[in-house]
Amino acid sequence: MKEHKRFSSRTLPNTEQLRTELQREKYKKKYGRVLRSTVYALIVTAAVSVLVATLWLPILRITGSSMTPTLNDGEIVISLKGTNFDRGDLLSFYVGNKILIKRVIAFPGEWVNIDEGGTVYVGENALDEPYLTEKALGECDIELPYQVPDGQYFVMGDHRSTSVDSRSGTIGCISEEQIVGRVVFRVWPLPGFGALD
Repeated sequence: MKEHKRFSSRTLPNTEQLRTELQREKYKKKYGRVLRSTVYALIVTAAVSVLVATLWLPILRITGSSMTPTLNDGEIVISLKGTNFDRGDLLSFYVGNKILIKRVIAFPGEWVNIDEGGTVYVGENALDEPYLTEKALGECDIELPYQVPDGQYFVMGDHRSTSVDSRSGTIGCISEEQIVGRVVFRVWPLPGFGALD
């Protein structure tokens, strides 16, 4: 003889309870889809940001005082990848495993001379350097006048008395392979936010 289970009305859910449970299940599925799409969007955004920062717009943090007053310690700047720049542009480049920022002074084949007062000459012409607050010969162990080698660039920091740059054999002239790009924009601190000259 078969036994039949008996269910009381207390063990079976009513219509309202079923409707509530169904709505909760639908909400969980919808919430899961939204959460997954949000996580995917964040991952894609992060990946694109890293790609852009690595390939086209490296973000750099300034350390030291060799570029004062133009750039100060702790500021954050954006560098535009490429080797298209003019005299006076700020350039980021590798020296060993460090990235430095200096100003382009002379191009391949040009002659550079610096007098005792710190005035820089390219060829026969003294450079107009409105970005400087003081001039100095600084750390210079190259023989002046100096001809920039082929395929290289002569760079100098804006704080001439302390900057170690192409005037020193420690850094020397930089080649195109070392160049990260032209520094174009300051993003931090906020009061200094904007394009760089």
